[in-house]
Amino acid sequence: MAVEIERKFLVIGDAWREGAVRSRIVQGFLSRDPDRIVRVRIRDDEAFLTVKGRSAGIARVEVETAVPVAEARQLLPLCLPPLIEKIRHEVKWQGHLWEVDEFSGENAGLIVAEVELSSVDESFELPPWTGLEVTEDFRYSNSALSERPYREWAGDR
Repeated sequence: MAVEIERKFLVIGDAWREGAVRSRIVQGFLSRDPDRIVRVRIRDDEAFLTVKGRSAGIARVEVETAVPVAEARQLLPLCLPPLIEKIRHEVKWQGHLWEVDEFSGENAGLIVAEVELSSVDESFELPPWTGLEVTEDFRYSNSALSERPYREWAGDR
């Protein structure tokens, strides 16, 4: 079974931008039910359909399948509004690949960094541009951001 193990942090400063590889992502959710999140994602010229189970700490079941971009474009209008739009910056740091997502639209102003791990107890070094850990704060999940955008609650954190 495919399991995603990741940690998520708010980003501070701009030092992460140097050497980052960028891609554009548009995604929507066919289901935001925490027990079975179903996402459609177009990343540059690739597309994926992803099913995620409920998180158990920092781990959860995740199954991702490539789909033709044309089919993903047909699915996006079926997704629950609004769509998530972001620029993903891939940054290598101390042996790990970090994905720094810079959101736009209703989530503009939010920048988070995620690192995927091979086990829940894997050690890693935090880059100096990581701030508060938000791994277990559901508000920062993409599915939650599509339901209640960052702009609506940013002042409440």
